[in-house]
Amino acid sequence: MKRPCCRRSAVLCATLLFATLLPGAIGAECISPGEWRGSNGEQLSPDQLFQDLAEADAVLLGERHDRMEHHRWQLHTLAALHAYRPDMVIGLEMLPRSAQPALDAWVAGELDESDFVEQSNWGQVWGFDVRLYLPILHFARMHGIPLLAINLEQPLIARIMLEGWDAVPSEARYDITPPTPATEGYRDYLGAVFAEHPTGADEGAELDRFVSGQLIWDRAMAAGLVEAAADDRLAVGIMGSGHLEYRYGVPHQLHDLGITDARVLLPWEADATCKDAPSPGLADAFFAIASGDRHEPPRPLLLGVRIEDDPAGVRIWSVMEDSVAASAGIEADDIVTSVSGVTTRVPGELQAVVRRQQPGNVMPVTVLRDGNEIELLARFPAPKD
Repeated sequence: MKRPCCRRSAVLCATLLFATLLPGAIGAECISPGEWRGSNGEQLSPDQLFQDLAEADAVLLGERHDRMEHHRWQLHTLAALHAYRPDMVIGLEMLPRSAQPALDAWVAGELDESDFVEQSNWGQVWGFDVRLYLPILHFARMHGIPLLAINLEQPLIARIMLEGWDAVPSEARYDITPPTPATEGYRDYLGAVFAEHPTGADEGAELDRFVSGQLIWDRAMAAGLVEAAADDRLAVGIMGSGHLEYRYGVPHQLHDLGITDARVLLPWEADATCKDAPSPGLADAFFAIASGDRHEPPRPLLLGVRIEDDPAGVRIWSVMEDSVAASAGIEADDIVTSVSGVTTRVPGELQAVVRRQQPGNVMPVTVLRDGNEIELLARFPAPKD
């Protein structure tokens, strides 16, 4: 899927990350906010960088979902890419394929913000405030850039994990093919993430399940980006950095699907002490932003649980230590049926009520545990000086 390097000016297409990776740490020179750096720490010219990126088949922009500064960087990067490649298509991790009609109507100018949130089912399928993403959505609508929902519905992911790929008809899984296996490095990477949130169950089996779910997720998004790149368009993916780091997740699946020139760009929080630097091989290029919360809106309160769908309500998969949920007595395998008097049938309904809480609030939680209904109180920390 390689195109000749002839757009705007003759530039050499960048070498894939691991082809020229040098051993050792990325350059010791301090990285300042506003700088672009390459995979080995070298300072990059933005003009040259974006001319180079314009020749790629796909550009993948990472994020931490709750960081507004990351989304600001994504918006500015999209604007720069669009100047070179107005034929771009933006793929969004945030929405499953069933939300595509809402995205099409949004880009066409047929929906206002509230209608889009309702018709896309944003609150139920994505646990982060839509206001973090609205500037990007408005940018796409202003320029008529197609937006693609590249994720899958959670029940479909759960079905594939339970029944296996062969048991789910191809049309039911949007003709997405099974993923290529995880590399040893990716499994180790995911194992480190998993170890931060132990479930207390069979750790080996739970890790296998976790890796399986991530591979389904990665493959689905890669398949959506292949669709976005059709007709020689530039596919730009917006997704969590964990799907991109070290080219383990989505880039690995893209390569298996035939897109070998996918560039990974990540925001890097520049530490004023200059003690930290990106690890070698983490991404193709980094943009340094100021660390800390000075430019961030107030953070939402967190219950401190990992959740999943259940026919009876919202199942608690795991509870984080020292969290609001742990203090309330919520346990793994509890099924939350209501919070603050609001029935919770799907994870998004629980998340929506939690987002409305204020510091110091007490939130009643009703759970089913071993067939018994239990009333608990979740107390959110009071504001600190």
